[in-house]
Amino acid sequence: MDAEQGLPYPQRYWAILVVALGITLAVLDGAIANVALPTIARNLNASPADSIWVVNAYQLAITVSLLPLASLGDRIGYPRVYMAGLALFTLASFGCALSGSLTSLAITRVIQGFGAAGIMSVNTALVRMIYPPEHLGRGVSINASVVAVSSVIGPTVASGVLAIAPWPWLFAINVPIGIAALAVGWKALPHMPGHRRPYDYISALMNAVVFGLAITAVDGLGHGEHRPFVIAEFVVAGVIGYFFVRRQLTQTAPLLPVDLLRIPTFALSVATSFCSFTAQMLTFVSLPFLLQNTLGMTQVQTGFLMTPWPLVIVFIAPLAGMLSDRYSAGVLGGIGLALLSAGLLLLATTGAHPAPFDIAWRMALCGLGFGLFQSPNNRQMLSSAPRNRSGGASGMLGTARLSGQTLGAALVALIFGVAPLHGPTITLIVAACFAAAAAGVSLLRMSHNKTSAAA
Repeated sequence: MDAEQGLPYPQRYWAILVVALGITLAVLDGAIANVALPTIARNLNASPADSIWVVNAYQLAITVSLLPLASLGDRIGYPRVYMAGLALFTLASFGCALSGSLTSLAITRVIQGFGAAGIMSVNTALVRMIYPPEHLGRGVSINASVVAVSSVIGPTVASGVLAIAPWPWLFAINVPIGIAALAVGWKALPHMPGHRRPYDYISALMNAVVFGLAITAVDGLGHGEHRPFVIAEFVVAGVIGYFFVRRQLTQTAPLLPVDLLRIPTFALSVATSFCSFTAQMLTFVSLPFLLQNTLGMTQVQTGFLMTPWPLVIVFIAPLAGMLSDRYSAGVLGGIGLALLSAGLLLLATTGAHPAPFDIAWRMALCGLGFGLFQSPNNRQMLSSAPRNRSGGASGMLGTARLSGQTLGAALVALIFGVAPLHGPTITLIVAACFAAAAAGVSLLRMSHNKTSAAA
């Protein structure tokens, strides 16, 4: 295989199918667990507060291990990390299905999260190996479409399974899909020898502590934990983070990609992604409260009215991917995020008695803007990194997304606690501000691209 020209047909199609299946499993499992929490809590005789760990354990495990596994992919090869993550995810899914207590389920969810991190940490790096440079935008757009579709069908799949089977089947259905993906991936994924550099285990441990404490502190801030405890978590994370960054500055291929963050377009793309996913999570968490508690919509109506956003992404992401092979990600992202900001402001000012169509077209506008930004931004982030640092770029892409989503969810809880009466409206306005900031950061890439071209 010529690494610069991607895989030949039809191997390319089989390889991207394997990547898409893995992403689908990882994203679906995050979505279906949210819907199934009340059922799981009742079945395992757990309190609603304790059952949250079914979700938190999975998300925390992914976040603390994304960058270490991406760095490992740079060393031993992205396909090895991806296949190992897929195998661990499949095995842990079987363990989740057999769990008889909340403790055992939480433990297997942690293991499952590590497997999902193996999938997510290198999936875009694999796309860079699968597709030639001139078609990279199309490959990245497939990832964006798969994530959007999985987000859309997650609650539906969970509801459908729970209607005919007990909750363990939510995890058991992953097993045959995972086995099929492993069988195809064994032959279809590209082979890569890796660089075999020594692995920095100390940095991996420091990364886990810093991100783990930071995320726990942000989550605790939103959910009303004791302030001294939250402040202590931030302080410890900051102190260890200082020494962590200093250590990374001495590495030739650091686990935290500070070398890539010195590249202006890469750093700006990371900032754009972080702000945009913060805006997305602010909206998705608060919008059901606006629709149901403020506007009096039913749960079914809420589900339908939230669908246009991800549904439009499914259609716009491939077009945005093709456009990103020709036009600047800074321009496409700036336009898209400006549309997202406008859509969020329009949602915040719908009035007391909007018609369903008034909500739906505003959600579609948000989806149009987000879809126009996502694929070009991901392509820019990946292509601005050296090829041998694709794993670091891929890991940073996932870390920016998860960090933004974590901050967004915490801010919703914080805003609702401070202003419960007008919380949803205020949250949407804050989300619009984050989207506008992301648009401004995205447009800054134009000047850096011109500077690079002139040099």
